[in-house]
Amino acid sequence: MTLLRLVRDFLRPYRALIVGLVLLQLIGTMASLYLPSLNGQIIDEGVAKGDTGYILRAGGAMLAVSLVQIAATISATYLAARAAAGLGRDLRGAVFSRVGEFSAQEVSRFGAPTLISRNTNDATQVQQVVFMAAAVMVSAPIMMVGGVIMALREDVGLSWLVAVAVPLLALCVGLVIRRMVPQFRLMQESVDWVNRVLREQITGIRVVRAFVREDYERERFAEANTQYTGTALAVGRLMSLAFPLVMFVFNTSTVAVLWFGSHRVEAGQMQIGELTAFMAYLMQILMSVMMATFMSMMIPRATVSAGRIGEVLETDSTVRPPASPVALPPGATVEFRDVEFTYPMADSPVLHGVSFTAEPGHTTAIIGSTGSGKSTLLSLIPRLYDATSGTVAISGVDVREAALEDVWSRIGLVPQKPYLFTGTVASNLRYGDAAASDEDLWAALRVAQAEDFVRAMPGGLEAPIAQGGTNVSGGQRQRLAIARAIVAKPEIFLFDDSFSALDLSTDARLRAALRPVTRHTAVIVVAQRVSTIVDADHIVVLDAGRVVGTGRHDELLETCPTYVEIVESQRSAEEAAA
Repeated sequence: MTLLRLVRDFLRPYRALIVGLVLLQLIGTMASLYLPSLNGQIIDEGVAKGDTGYILRAGGAMLAVSLVQIAATISATYLAARAAAGLGRDLRGAVFSRVGEFSAQEVSRFGAPTLISRNTNDATQVQQVVFMAAAVMVSAPIMMVGGVIMALREDVGLSWLVAVAVPLLALCVGLVIRRMVPQFRLMQESVDWVNRVLREQITGIRVVRAFVREDYERERFAEANTQYTGTALAVGRLMSLAFPLVMFVFNTSTVAVLWFGSHRVEAGQMQIGELTAFMAYLMQILMSVMMATFMSMMIPRATVSAGRIGEVLETDSTVRPPASPVALPPGATVEFRDVEFTYPMADSPVLHGVSFTAEPGHTTAIIGSTGSGKSTLLSLIPRLYDATSGTVAISGVDVREAALEDVWSRIGLVPQKPYLFTGTVASNLRYGDAAASDEDLWAALRVAQAEDFVRAMPGGLEAPIAQGGTNVSGGQRQRLAIARAIVAKPEIFLFDDSFSALDLSTDARLRAALRPVTRHTAVIVVAQRVSTIVDADHIVVLDAGRVVGTGRHDELLETCPTYVEIVESQRSAEEAAA
C-alpha cells in the first residue's frame, strides 16, 4: 500500500519522536481510564456514605491524574505535530527533487498543474492523516482495550452492551466510508482540473483578452469549479450522514446502560458509582471507535493522494545518468552522428539520420520550416531528451556517457521561450554564475544589448523582475536570457530562436558583440530569419526532420532548393510589408 510505504519511509528519521509519542499516549490514556473508576469510588464510598474526607482525598487524586493526563496529551500532540510537519516537509522536498530530475518528456506527460497539486494538496492530505493518526489512532486501540477491561472490572453483567454497541458503530461508519473512497479520487482529479484551467487563464490572459474569450474562459472555469464543488458536496453529504449515525449509537447505548443498569442497581447487583463508571467506560470505548472510524474517513483521501505522490516518486527519468560517467575532455566540438528521435506514442520520427559537426570558434545555424525538428534537435545536446538512435557527442564523448552536471556545465542555453524568475535582474543573471560580480553582469548586459534599458530601470541590477519576466517586454526578456547565458561563460552556446523578438538593427549589433565572446566556443543557432544566420560559418537546412543541405549562405543558394525557397519566401514577405 503506497500510503503505508510513504509513511514508513518518511517517518524513519522521526523514530525518537514516535517512541516518545507512544509512551506519552500510553500514559495519557491510562490516566483517562483511571478517572471514571475514581469517580465511581467517590460516589459509592464518599457521597453515598457521607465521608467528606474520602471525597477530598479521592478528589485530590483525580486532580493529580487529570493534570498528568493533560500534560501527557499536550506533549503527545506536540510531538505528533512535529513528526507530521517533518514528514510533510520531506515529502514535498522529495517530490520537488524528483520532478527536478525529470526530462521534458516526463514533465509533459504529467503536466505542470498536476505536479503542483501533488506537491501541495496531496502532500498536505498525507501530512494531515499522519498527524491525526499520531494524535488519535495511537491512543484509540489502547483506549478500546483498556476501556473493555475496566468496564468488565466494574460489572460483567452489562458487558454484552459493549459487544453490541461497538460493532454497530463500526458498521454504520464503515458503510459511509466505503461510499466516500471513489468520491475522494474524483475530488483530487477535480483539483487538478481547476488548477490546470486557472493556470492556463492566468498565463494566457493576453490571448484571452485579445480574442475576446473572457466569457468562454469563464464558462470553462465554472465547469471545472462546478465539478469540484459537486464532488465536495457529495463527500460532505456522506460525512453529514455519518455524524447522526454516530450520535444515534451513542445515545442508544447511554439509554441501554441506564435502563439495564438501573435494574441491576435495584437488584443489588451493582452500585450507582459502578454504573456511572461503566457508562463512562462505554462512552470512552465508543469515542475511541468513533475517532478511529472518523480517522478512517481521512485515510481514503490520503490513500489517493499517496498514490498520486508515489506515481511521481516512482517515475524514473528517461534521461538517466550513466553508471560510470566518462569525463568530457577539453574542447567544445558538438557532433551529431546519424541521429534519430521519436517522441513517445508518436507514429513516426521527428528527426531522421541527422549528421553534422559544430566546431569551436564557429557558428552553426539550423534553419527550416515550422515543424522541421529544429528545437527538438537542439534539445538533444543538453539531454532534455535522449536520441532514440544515433549519437550526440561533445568533444567525442556521447552525452549519454558523461555526467549530466558535466554536460550542463559546458552549455549556455537560451530557450525559445526565455523564462525569468521572480527576483531582480542581478539574481536572474547570476543563475549563470552565482559568483559573478556586478562588473561581469554589466559586461554581459552590454554584449546582449540590454545595458541601456537595465540602467533605465529603477534600481538597475536590483530592479525587480516579476514571475516569468512579465514586467519586461519580449525583446528585453530575450536579451536578459542571452546575458544570463553569457555570464555562465560556457564552452557551447545554444540559441533556440533567441533573436526572434529583436528588431533587425538590435539583432545585428548583438551578433556583432557576440563574436569576441564566442571566439573560442561552439555556437549553435536555431533561427527562423535568414538575416540572423546569413553570416554563419555553417548552416544546416532541415526539412521534415532530415538534413537537406549544409554549407554557407552563398553555397546553399546554389545547391539547396529548400534553402532558396525559405530565402525567397522571407524576401517576398519583406517586400509585401514594405
